[in-house]
Amino acid sequence: MRIVLAGIGASRGMVLGRARLVQPSQFIIDETPLEPAEIEAEAARLQQALETAQSELRAIREKLHGALAREIGEFIDAHSMLLNDPELLTGLFDLVRRGRYRAGAALKLQRDRLAAVFEAMDDPYLRSRREDIDHVIGRVQSALARETSPAERQIAARVGTILVSDQIAPAEMTHLTAQGVLAAVCTGSSALSHSAILARSMRLPMIVGAHEALAVVHDDDLLLVDGDQGQVVVHPTAQDLARYRQHQRDAQREGRRLAELALAPTRTRDDCAIRLFANAELAGDVAQARANGADGIGLYRTEFLFLQRHHLPDEEEQFLAYRDLVLGMGGLPVTIRTLDLGADKADATGLALTTEPNPALGMRGVRLSMRRPALFATQMRAILRASAYGPIRILVPMVTNTIEMQATRRLIQICARDLRSEGHEVADQFDLGAMIEVPAAAIALPNLIRHIDFVAIGTNDLVQYTLAADRNNDALSELYDPLHPAILQLLSAIIRCGEKHAKPVSLCGEMASDARYTPLLLALGLTNFSMHSGALLEVRDAVSRCDRSRLRKLAPRLLRAEDRDALRRILAKA
Repeated sequence: MRIVLAGIGASRGMVLGRARLVQPSQFIIDETPLEPAEIEAEAARLQQALETAQSELRAIREKLHGALAREIGEFIDAHSMLLNDPELLTGLFDLVRRGRYRAGAALKLQRDRLAAVFEAMDDPYLRSRREDIDHVIGRVQSALARETSPAERQIAARVGTILVSDQIAPAEMTHLTAQGVLAAVCTGSSALSHSAILARSMRLPMIVGAHEALAVVHDDDLLLVDGDQGQVVVHPTAQDLARYRQHQRDAQREGRRLAELALAPTRTRDDCAIRLFANAELAGDVAQARANGADGIGLYRTEFLFLQRHHLPDEEEQFLAYRDLVLGMGGLPVTIRTLDLGADKADATGLALTTEPNPALGMRGVRLSMRRPALFATQMRAILRASAYGPIRILVPMVTNTIEMQATRRLIQICARDLRSEGHEVADQFDLGAMIEVPAAAIALPNLIRHIDFVAIGTNDLVQYTLAADRNNDALSELYDPLHPAILQLLSAIIRCGEKHAKPVSLCGEMASDARYTPLLLALGLTNFSMHSGALLEVRDAVSRCDRSRLRKLAPRLLRAEDRDALRRILAKA
């Protein structure tokens, strides 16, 4: 039966695939006794589920090769033998035909009986094999719970997988596409979580806030994920599949149109030059940025060098990563953000000083770097060494006062002096910038700007801190509003301050990646955007359709607007 799950489209795109649950389904067991007329039909359901589970195991076995076949093959063979075990099968069908148990209830009872036998064994190894019983019965329960038709199973066998989970850690996202994952569906999380941001940069469709997904979806169910509409269709119909095919054709046509803009200049309709930079953290981001005609890297997130590992990267490892980044951009400017980890992520790397009740307001960003001077110096030395290979700007996250910027500049000077004395080539001049994501820094920018060379606005955190709404809390998604009047006032003040002091201002939060916000940001005076590289062509297209001079005249009215509807009405006149 077709089911539509509503969620929030965190990353756009439409994908057809088979479900892969990160945690087992919570099977609902119907324990009402069978009526005599239902017995044989229920026995047939059970037989079909057993055959489906057996065929799945055979398919997995056939795909295994080499060492993997030796290591995992014996477990699959053991599970296949259990599915053919006469005692298991006889007991199951007796429970259905004589005990009038429904198939799911019979599986549960037989599993409990066999588990008790294994638990009573003296041999520890044999006792441990009770897990095989759990796995086998769970596979049959999953097959029993599915409502897939033969045609749907045939389609599912030809497509990739869609991950269904409560939430996905950012570090896990990078491995998904290599594992054949086409999309992600989360019951929790939010569209502004780090994982969602990474999904957008990877062009991986993602739905968050699909609260019922784990209760409704089973392994190998056919799913249609619509990131544009924020929907997951379970057991899609022929009409859904026709819509999917049409979407694919439209996407290909639009992709060809946008591809023509890859090396085109970014200019508004009234011929104003706009600079589009790329956010990056993976090697693929750099290649895509070059291919899509980015003006440089506006934000390189270095924390991905520190995650998912048991030791901290040393100077040489960091230097090689930064050097390759600079060389990959072929002389275009690269902005490297210093380590931006909080206690929620730093703990896994051994960096966290203490467990914090509120990591978002704790020892993170430059605060953590200042508390770990040796770590900060190591990273700074690596960045400065890479400066010999191309233009680098250094960006400091979570800045709140001038002291942090003064201390960072002194560290740069010390590290540069030491490196030169050691015989390393280092650039003569460095631009040092502050990430404006704390309201205090935005308000005090007229004082702070004297100590920096450029400004980068991080709207993701600036919005959350200004509105006191956790961007990772899906229950607060309506409160987390980048178009809140207070946010627009802050953005306008930051941009005007940069203009007054002749310091470049860029915006590298998610607002820059969303073409719907492009006219508004141009109206506020922004000329430097930094976004995930996959959004470059779409934003360039949006810029080309805007008349900046007309938009700038609307700025006073936009700043007086009380809500989204008022903003739309004003922008519609541009």
